Amino acid sequence: MSDTIGKPTLILGGTGKIGRRLAERLTARGLPVRIGSRSGTPSFDWEDNATWGPAMQGVGAVYISYYPDLSVPGAAEAVGAFANLAVQNGITRLVLLSGRGETEAQRAEEMLKASGADWTILRCAWFSQNFSESFFLDPLLAGEVALPVGNVGEPFVDADDIADAAVTALTQQGHVGQLYELTGPRLLSFADAIAEIGKAAGRNIGFKQISHAEFAAAIAAHELPAEFAWLLNELFTEVLDGRNEALADGVERVLGRAPRDFSAYATETAATGIWSD
Repeated sequence: MSDTIGKPTLILGGTGKIGRRLAERLTARGLPVRIGSRSGTPSFDWEDNATWGPAMQGVGAVYISYYPDLSVPGAAEAVGAFANLAVQNGITRLVLLSGRGETEAQRAEEMLKASGADWTILRCAWFSQNFSESFFLDPLLAGEVALPVGNVGEPFVDADDIADAAVTALTQQGHVGQLYELTGPRLLSFADAIAEIGKAAGRNIGFKQISHAEFAAAIAAHELPAEFAWLLNELFTEVLDGRNEALADGVERVLGRAPRDFSAYATETAATGIWSD
């Protein structure tokens, strides 16, 4: 780690759910960070590789989060090209935020490994915080979440656990060449999760299973950016087919403690009033 001491950590997606938490944690420890985003200085844009070199100059390590998601076509090639450029620039310590059960995400992992970097991979389940800091917030406030998913269990993982894992991987020895599969401690269906949120918020929030065609129409009506519309459709038609219906021990392996339960997330988040109608 000697070559990274005193140098800032470049946090790609530094304004996102995990990147923001990671930046706060490193800063609280007195460790320098550089936020990699379009609004950062210097700016970083995944779609403009001319921004990559300037953003990585003088940094000791990089946390890699791909926008909008690693499952998007071309993401793996972009991550591979970035990793190769980082290694060429003498930056070998790379930590990748990855996703479970996503073909493109797993391709990105292989490209990272092929770069010759000192890599660590954080392969994550669905974030609990998608219900409070992302696309599920509006339907929850409206009182009903409609999704094309049945009784499939998902081991929702807390963003704070992921950020803690990233800090540990970046600041402590022993995590190079490790793949940590991060999940919560139990499986919940989306209906279960929404029921727990309703209970915590003291509200009657419904869950409705709809067809893929209805879901596609609902996405189109919201006029989301094209990449987000594609991503939501991909996640709910491909990834949520039961392939991730298993718990993993990544949080315990990297942090030495049990992962945070969804009910703790729901109770704590409800107390902020964000789900109050």
